[in-house]
Amino acid sequence: MSPFLRLLSGRSARVAQLGLLALGAAVSAFAQADSGRPALRKQGTATQLVADGKPFLILGGELFNSSSSSLAYMEPIWKKAQDLNMNTLLAGLNWELVEPTEGHFDFALVDGLIQGARRNKLHLVFLWFGSWKNGMSSYIPLWVKKDPKRFPRVVLKSGEKREVLTPLAESNWKADAAAFAALMRHIREFDSKDHTVLMMQVENEVGVLNDSRDHSPLAERAFSAPVPKEVLDYLLKSKAQLEPEIRKRWEDAGSKAAGNWEAVFGPGPQTNELFMAWHYARYVDQVTVAGKAAYDIPMYANVWLAEADRPEGSFPSGGPLPYDLDMWRVGAAHVDMFAPDLYAPTFAAWCARYTRNGNPLFIPETMGFGDGPRNVFYAFGEHDAIGTSPFGMDMLGAIPAGAAAPGATTDEPWFPRPAPPDIGTSYGLLAQTAPLLLSHQGRRETAGFVLNKANPKVIRELGAYELEISLDSIFGHTADSGYGLVIATGPDEFMGAGAGFRVAFKPKTAGPARVGIGSVDEGVFKDGQWIPGRRLNGDEDDQGGAWRFDSRAAKVERCVVYRWE
Repeated sequence: MSPFLRLLSGRSARVAQLGLLALGAAVSAFAQADSGRPALRKQGTATQLVADGKPFLILGGELFNSSSSSLAYMEPIWKKAQDLNMNTLLAGLNWELVEPTEGHFDFALVDGLIQGARRNKLHLVFLWFGSWKNGMSSYIPLWVKKDPKRFPRVVLKSGEKREVLTPLAESNWKADAAAFAALMRHIREFDSKDHTVLMMQVENEVGVLNDSRDHSPLAERAFSAPVPKEVLDYLLKSKAQLEPEIRKRWEDAGSKAAGNWEAVFGPGPQTNELFMAWHYARYVDQVTVAGKAAYDIPMYANVWLAEADRPEGSFPSGGPLPYDLDMWRVGAAHVDMFAPDLYAPTFAAWCARYTRNGNPLFIPETMGFGDGPRNVFYAFGEHDAIGTSPFGMDMLGAIPAGAAAPGATTDEPWFPRPAPPDIGTSYGLLAQTAPLLLSHQGRRETAGFVLNKANPKVIRELGAYELEISLDSIFGHTADSGYGLVIATGPDEFMGAGAGFRVAFKPKTAGPARVGIGSVDEGVFKDGQWIPGRRLNGDEDDQGGAWRFDSRAAKVERCVVYRWE
């Protein structure tokens, strides 16, 4: 017995001992729950999200900004998410609702959202609308808004004060970090057993709008001061891996190892942007550190994308754009990934930029219509994405059966026009194949693609074969678009999902020079088990000449090939 218990006698000692045992049991329960908490792990070249010890593919949908502020408003949305085959919702949590008065927290909304997700067998990614949302400070509490002296604002070059918190004020990040830490402590207490909440987004699309940097007194002093040693050390140590834009600016200015921001990077809006990137990164990192100390689950920062020749002031300057990512890598080392809000038509190019230097791909915002339902196959199959999430899922719906695809040219009644893909159909196929896809990620055994008339063919190497993947054609009609993914599941076996494409095989290894289609079966995965349907032959596989995915219906198929002379 401990010296403390020896001081007690009889019943008091017993009560104290029971209290210590209960405390020990509670700590043990937390430890067991934490052992399955969401985390990131490597598999080959891929980074996967793991929950309860199993890899998890986020088939997500992001709500409109205000939807999650009302539990009543959310009631029909849970069912809609299920109908769209989503397994996760991305929902905003507003600082002003979590901490309406300083130091006093209200978690009723948080608990209600978690319980709603559980009832509907869904997961959540919470978006912390703290200091910034779309570069603005519209979700900060009223007690912060009313005290600009304590919580300083951004000042533009013109001298105009903006109702936007400056990232250079310690009082700003400390208040935000305290609220975020309280939120994460509560989520751990409420959810560490069930793991409904998978990840956290820290802030939203940060950066200065209408100018390339903050000109407040705090910012002016920092801009004239020496570039922090951490930045300079990083530039010297990581020179070969630097993003090309920041490396060029540094080298053009003389590759200096000391000096203020303009001395090291030269004058101009791009240097202003790097300066802001450093300070936003440090701010977001401080908030992240506070949150992870309370409950350590994956946390990411998202970004409003802009092209390299972007006009000054037209985008949030200082966010984790590719051109500024090195500032974020060194300044926000505790942030697990930098995630593009990807609406741009150059989808593949942006995916490539956000998978450099080991950054895992997670797309928290994208389109749920148009090319969006096709692009998700590319993200998962080609870049081992952790997840995708069309924005505004509240308004999304399934395309009615038989709806015509834009630009379709087939009018024969026996050859109905294909329906444009909808996110529910795409997610339904991905939900079926997710266990298989996750088991093969990071091993060069998956391929994702989107085809159209401008890009009708791609070449991929999987296992012992080269795959020529092209737009499908039947009875003289070539599909307007094709999309899908292919997984090499064995030496001569492949699984595919999608529509509007065909696959021809060439051998990569020594042996017989020809490849034949041994069998093609359409089917479904149910509870992880493959249930074959029709054996496809004749017209359906070009008399054994190709593995075809008809443009008229998205589906899952299994193909076995063989070598012959």
